[in-house]
Amino acid sequence: MSTRREFLKRSLAVAGLTAVGGVTSLNKAFAFENPNEISIENYPPLVKYPGKVPLILHVDRPPVLETPKKYFDKAITPNEAFFVRWHLSDIPTEVDTSKWRLKITGNVEREVELSLEDLKTKFEPVSYYAVLQCSGNGRAFFQKKQTPTGTQWTYGSMGNALWTGVRVADILRYAGVKPDSIEVAFDGLDKAPYPKTPDVIRSLHIDKCLYEDLILAYEMNGEPLPLLNGFPLRLVVPGWYATHWIKAVTTITVLNKELKNFWMAKAYHIPDNACHCVEPDEKPKRKRIITFMNTKSVIAKPENNTVVKLGEVVKLAGVAFDRGYGIKTVLVSFDNGKTWKQAKLGPELGRYSFREWFYYYKPEKKGEIKVLVKAINKNNEEQPYETGWNPGGYMWNGLDSITLKVV
Repeated sequence: MSTRREFLKRSLAVAGLTAVGGVTSLNKAFAFENPNEISIENYPPLVKYPGKVPLILHVDRPPVLETPKKYFDKAITPNEAFFVRWHLSDIPTEVDTSKWRLKITGNVEREVELSLEDLKTKFEPVSYYAVLQCSGNGRAFFQKKQTPTGTQWTYGSMGNALWTGVRVADILRYAGVKPDSIEVAFDGLDKAPYPKTPDVIRSLHIDKCLYEDLILAYEMNGEPLPLLNGFPLRLVVPGWYATHWIKAVTTITVLNKELKNFWMAKAYHIPDNACHCVEPDEKPKRKRIITFMNTKSVIAKPENNTVVKLGEVVKLAGVAFDRGYGIKTVLVSFDNGKTWKQAKLGPELGRYSFREWFYYYKPEKKGEIKVLVKAINKNNEEQPYETGWNPGGYMWNGLDSITLKVV
């Protein structure tokens, strides 16, 4: 009988990215690499997928991989450490760019098909830094009240990259949007294993697509998009959660009516109130689709429970970000929030980017010291001590903390 461990090893027996004759693929002859044996004791484990450093495995089909917290001391998340999240198990394992086309259809003056080369040569390239964050990042921390359903992410279903591509507006104007258009739908190459499973197709309002900073990215940190992160083309919706960032985009459909599929009518909805929260035994009176991110910060270094010597200077470091106003201040506390000290900020890479912060701390007494961090953005939106509960476990931005053991 096949064991769970054997199944994982077979299902992960895929290789690094290869590109031959225009085909980018996962070479299936590559051996599974797992630094730690998978067991209940070390679950979820660290595993190494194609083109990735060891990441935290939540689900293997489709791959759901979390970035370890240690990578968040820098503003830019390396491609090989970037988290992976797919909804449907039939994900693209190879793409032949000589045959792949982006199709623009629907309520347009003319249907258009564009190759990857067309996108790179016929349209002005645009680059900016933006944070990609899963709506459920931090879901595990809601367990204090009640565990919401879904992947129990902690810190690492987020990352910041330099995205390069073409404006969605330029593509739409190239096809000619008809005046009565109200939405634009985006579909990718991932497919459902069963006919009744709804395909991941999401739509955005036409004004957002024509007049805001949306791009279709073909590069990530100066390199082609990794296949596991949406090669060859990914929708980038800066300031909004990742549910809107459709991967491996292949079809854009302009609509003159609202899209009311599962992914728009039911999935990724939050309580429509000021805190986006309810009590665990309470049903939201109204819901809406999740959109913009809230203000957040994390402590990446040192690790929790690090032992330091009395009088030794310790560098605390991490990142902060928000929906796009930009980070104004990061504060740290060593007395559980009674008093706060201002951290230093790194360079601002753009309003949608991670902002590095750091603080040099010299402990003056022995024992355990709890360190808290709090970010405030330029709209004076401040992190709460804890986030109000919601059924989906979305939008966690409670204060991060670590313990230092001073000896």
